[in-house]
Amino acid sequence: MRYYILLLSLVIVSCNYSNITKNTKDNKQTTLTVQIKKHNSLKKITFPSQDSLPITADYYEVNSLKPMILLCHQAGFSRGEYKDTALKLNELGYTCMAIDQRSGNEANGVVNETVLAAKKRNLPTTYLDAKQDIEAAIDFLYKKNNNKPIILVGSSYSATLVLLIGENSSKVKAIAAFSPGEYYKTIQVKETISGIKKPILVTSSNKESVALKELISKMNSKYVTQYIPQVDGIHGSRALWKSTKGNENYWKAFLIFLQKNTVTN
Repeated sequence: MRYYILLLSLVIVSCNYSNITKNTKDNKQTTLTVQIKKHNSLKKITFPSQDSLPITADYYEVNSLKPMILLCHQAGFSRGEYKDTALKLNELGYTCMAIDQRSGNEANGVVNETVLAAKKRNLPTTYLDAKQDIEAAIDFLYKKNNNKPIILVGSSYSATLVLLIGENSSKVKAIAAFSPGEYYKTIQVKETISGIKKPILVTSSNKESVALKELISKMNSKYVTQYIPQVDGIHGSRALWKSTKGNENYWKAFLIFLQKNTVTN
């Protein structure tokens, strides 16, 4: 009997999230236990940005020595962009934090609370205004990580910001940028990021891949990897969503990148 229980546990741990949540007679009780554990890993927290604006974040904690991951959303979205992604990263042993930047709105039923707070204070909410929120979040998570460098993830406009911010931050060990681009009239991103000397993963939809290749063309190929999907793909970190065709290969590229930058943490 003990052997059967142990075997069942190992099978459950090795499955992906979609398999775990199948509600059958054989695994109903075990499924409930796993889901409760995942739910308990999530804590809604707030901390101040550089101008004292409260940043709302979802903190997904697991007991692991792996580097922590900061997740930044795309335009018009919220921390809800990473609801499923963060849970999968938890399964893989990564504590992560998804933040609401002050430029955004809603995603997956989760309202961007940092935007609401900014509007109450009559603060501007442009893409560049959100830069200080990401910088404050890096500082916050770095301390949570016992002053060890974190992995930084961005999506769309925040993908560009994480490249710009992470370039000179000793608190960031690696950067994954989903659909970065020349989104800022006052910044020449291609030139600004050319000197980055830390591991970078960039990816995008298939149709964005040519422009992305040009964006990173001045970077040292020793540090940067571009994943180009064979299918159409999609803009931003939605590439990791189950609803995106080809998400498995985006995940494969992302996980290879994470594994390479986990060993020496």
